[in-house]
Amino acid sequence: MTPGCIVSEPGNASQYKTGDWRSQLPIHNFKKCIKCGVCYIFCPEGCINETKEGFFEADLFYCKGCGICAHECPTGAIVMKDEEEK
Repeated sequence: MTPGCIVSEPGNASQYKTGDWRSQLPIHNFKKCIKCGVCYIFCPEGCINETKEGFFEADLFYCKGCGICAHECPTGAIVMKDEEEK
């Protein structure tokens, strides 16, 4: 018997599009970005990945719009916008 409320297999939520839950999304201004990776380090969802160019960008499939990346960005390269404003 498997006990309830226990994650028994790693990666069991990787198929769920958790980005549908957000009301805001991060908008990146790569002209201000210094490629420091602070957003990557502080993202609680682990949905920020490094691009081939060395920038960091949120995977909107998983991003829940918490805004921590924007709050922690030292150059203000990330701002949060309402989902409708895209």
